[in-house]
Amino acid sequence: MQQEIRFATFNVCNLSQPGAKLYDNLAPLTEAEYQAKVTWTAQQLDELDADVIGLQEIFSLDALRDVMAHSRRYRDATLAGFEPPPDSLTGAPRLTPEVALITRLPLAAPAAAYIMFPDGVALPEGSRDADRFARAPLHAQVVLPNQQIADVIVIHLKSKRPDYRNGDVGDDPMLHAQANLRSLIRRGTEAVALRALLSAMDKEQRRPRVVLGDFNDTVDAVTTHIVMGAGKSCEPGEELRGQLFDCRQLQPGRENHRDGGYTITHDGHQMTIDHVLVSEEFHPASRHAVGEVLHVSYLNSHLQPQQPDASDHGQVLVRLRMY
Repeated sequence: MQQEIRFATFNVCNLSQPGAKLYDNLAPLTEAEYQAKVTWTAQQLDELDADVIGLQEIFSLDALRDVMAHSRRYRDATLAGFEPPPDSLTGAPRLTPEVALITRLPLAAPAAAYIMFPDGVALPEGSRDADRFARAPLHAQVVLPNQQIADVIVIHLKSKRPDYRNGDVGDDPMLHAQANLRSLIRRGTEAVALRALLSAMDKEQRRPRVVLGDFNDTVDAVTTHIVMGAGKSCEPGEELRGQLFDCRQLQPGRENHRDGGYTITHDGHQMTIDHVLVSEEFHPASRHAVGEVLHVSYLNSHLQPQQPDASDHGQVLVRLRMY
């Protein structure tokens, strides 16, 4: 049985077909720029060499298939993802950043996207798309080497970019503050919705879970703790049930690690906002453990200096050992 398995998260930064207009302030990729981005992304996938990779900012599944075809290790891997749903008003196709998953391990069932919030979760009245995720989480049932099924959920929560309303301008401090608050409320609401989905999964069936992706916040942020389910009370001996744990905190000898771990640079500061979380089945203190975290590493050399064809995020790679 394969004892070591690897999970990774990779925000590829606006992977789209050449000529596609994504944002007003972003020029479409030329054919040469597209080829350079495909080549770099494929090389980065090969360097990760993970069994399961969650990806964010996928504007085109065809572009991701092109990346896989240019890679050495993922030409025959399974791709799970969905094209963006059509615009609710016009019915026309939308170019929005979605998540996807690449796996060399088999899937037990077709992947599913959670577009709508669970019942009881909603943004304040008057918010845009108040009843749904901005980027739908993707749920895949991955068959582990011991034939156990693990739930893998790829996420991309709302960014900290100010959410201005029509007519607002960025040079008014109060409008800027309110736009930041709207972004925080959406990210927090998406975290609550994700926690509700995870809790429902746990009630339905107890099995290993991995939640990975771009949280757009640090591991000690309130929104991340909501997803982790921190602070819940359980019966004696079941204190860890339903919770998720940051792999970086679970790796042995973490106090001695000097791994330079960060995934973005912003205003001269280095931060980690991309995370891999695991359930108690990979926690050493759990009697239900089926494996353990061996090591967490960060691929971020392309951030200093930023390369034009590279992502603006570093990648997180987690090595797990099955018992």
